[in-house]
Amino acid sequence: MVSIIQRFPENPLLRPADIPASTPDLTVECVLNPGAFRYRGRTGLLLRVAERPRQEPGWISTPVLDAGQIKILRVRQNDPDLKSTDPRVFTYKGRQYLTTLSHLRLAWSEDGIHFTVEPQPALLGVGDHETFGIEDCRVEFVAGQYWLTYTAVSEFGVGVGLISTMDWQTYTRHGIIFPPHNKDCALFPEKVAGHYWAFHRPSGLGLGGNFIWLSRSPDLLHWGDHRCIAATRPGQWDSERIGAGAAPIKTERGWLAIYHGADQKSRYCLGGLLLDLNDPYRVLARSREPLMEPVADYEQRGFFGNVVFTNGHVVDGDSIAIYYGASDSLVCGARASIQEILKRL
Repeated sequence: MVSIIQRFPENPLLRPADIPASTPDLTVECVLNPGAFRYRGRTGLLLRVAERPRQEPGWISTPVLDAGQIKILRVRQNDPDLKSTDPRVFTYKGRQYLTTLSHLRLAWSEDGIHFTVEPQPALLGVGDHETFGIEDCRVEFVAGQYWLTYTAVSEFGVGVGLISTMDWQTYTRHGIIFPPHNKDCALFPEKVAGHYWAFHRPSGLGLGGNFIWLSRSPDLLHWGDHRCIAATRPGQWDSERIGAGAAPIKTERGWLAIYHGADQKSRYCLGGLLLDLNDPYRVLARSREPLMEPVADYEQRGFFGNVVFTNGHVVDGDSIAIYYGASDSLVCGARASIQEILKRL
């Protein structure tokens, strides 16, 4: 199938070397999965920046937030209490840790392609529910300000936090709006039938799976009427897990949502869902085949290979600029026609 999503020739747009470390003791391992928005005529990205100490032979070391201070956990690789098979996580003495600590960093562009990264983090983890960092922020302008839904990570699990801002300098934290285990939360850009709406992805052990859920709220803080609207599909490209990307796009045919899906080999691709304009719980169409697959070299090789993952885009008429993480290592861009995407559902 001919791809309808065209990668920017300038890819990758941002590499770890382009990001200043937040402290001299850390090095930037990955930059990935940005939220995207427009502000005062510029394109803004809210990058996920993953840092860790320089690794020493024979050791695994990772940063952890403790009372707002970064502390380094160092473990010998031959320690019998260490279990490490995934580059993203390890278990030590029965407790799970991430191999990196993520924060959110702003980058700005006049043309949507060439970005200048701010020298310091915009947002760091705060409190007991963010000791392992904050990740994968979605940004949407709703009710007169920007709302940030992000993944809060700690030893207590993975939940969804909410922050609002009007000027990208001062921020109001609203706490955890979806408790663990939950992530991939994206707000709708406007009210539907008198409510705010949000995708999210609860998951756990036993029955069920990593599915896309939808809920609604009177005030963006209290969420209810949760319903599963899309599940994984055995034997297909999205057989293992799925999750929402950024806010859905309002079209004449319905709400178009770009989502990610992965198979049993953890190969991440992008697809689309179409929801009814007046009743978003009603799914009208879905991608049979991926809209975008990890076929470029920079999407196949990296910190965690064979990944294209988006939670940010900017819409200009029929054109959508998709900003995505490649192989959990780099930030890239691609462009597509909304009408062409709709034809593939």
